Amino acid sequence: MFTQHTLESAPDGSRPLMRGTVEHLGHLPDAVARLAESPEMLGGFLQASALFERSTLDPLAREVVVMVIAAGNDCRVCLALHTGRLRQLGADAGLITDLRTGKPPADERLAALWTFTKRVLATAGEVPDDELAAFLDAGYTTRNALEVVLGIGTYTMSTLANRLVRT
Repeated sequence: MFTQHTLESAPDGSRPLMRGTVEHLGHLPDAVARLAESPEMLGGFLQASALFERSTLDPLAREVVVMVIAAGNDCRVCLALHTGRLRQLGADAGLITDLRTGKPPADERLAALWTFTKRVLATAGEVPDDELAAFLDAGYTTRNALEVVLGIGTYTMSTLANRLVRT
């Protein structure tokens, strides 16, 4: 039902976004080709993703947040893409398996991030003070807490859209 766009078939507003993705990644991912149907959706995701990538959370921590959302929303394409990203980062197989299957990581600090991300989702952001304190006690900051919310928003948008367009 959704078109797998090319640079030639995409709406005008999506073409520069697609070109930028190709320049950045070296190829046009299927998800980008399908989300190109809506320049607003594609642009919104790419902009939010770029902001999340610039956050003060380290790359592995960002991937933990992404995988909580990807596993929770059963987004196969996100699980596959971000498993690859975890491998690029040198994550061990146990961590990858835990994240893919919705289990907390064995590493205490990453487990605190995983738990906090789940609690932000479960409480619609109204995380009890003691649970926020546990996140902060694990070495994260209040800035990181808000960056987790940014990651949740970014990858909720992505996973829902990817599932809708059958990426």
